[in-house]
Amino acid sequence: MTDEELYRRYLDGDEAGLSELMEKYGDALTLYIDGYLGDIHEAEDLMIEAFSYLLAKRPHIRDGGLRAYLYKAARHMALRHKSRRRAVFSLEDMTAEPETETLIEEVVKNRERSRILHLCMGRLHTAYREALYLTYFEELSYAEAAQVMGKNIKQITNMVYRGKQSLRELLEKEGITNAEY
Repeated sequence: MTDEELYRRYLDGDEAGLSELMEKYGDALTLYIDGYLGDIHEAEDLMIEAFSYLLAKRPHIRDGGLRAYLYKAARHMALRHKSRRRAVFSLEDMTAEPETETLIEEVVKNRERSRILHLCMGRLHTAYREALYLTYFEELSYAEAAQVMGKNIKQITNMVYRGKQSLRELLEKEGITNAEY
């Protein structure tokens, strides 16, 4: 069943349609929003708000457009929320311990590569970072990413290309030369 059919089921009074949509997109939207906020708990709250917005507005969505609509709503909410919030210190990162089965060297190596990737992604132009995130991590098509970002497909194509080039250069400066794209 397509996303739009699930949405129509909900509009027709079947709560299962909404449950299936939230199950399908809830985690991915939360991670997308967390990329803006850096706070998973606030991201979860905004994910729920994004679905609430969809349900309150009940827009007419053409076939294939629901996913992009959700991401676009989530993006606007995250940007609005980010401009209003204050930084909060968290102790969670300090208390996290690796699993005993995992070798310490591997954990350190993976964390370091992840830290460097996160650092380099943060240095990218905002539009490049978002285009890469939507197309690679969220696996949106270029057309869907264009709809979310309010751009055309050619602009997304250019942003992804330039973003990959910039990211490759930044990673090489940090000593990572075997990154795959």
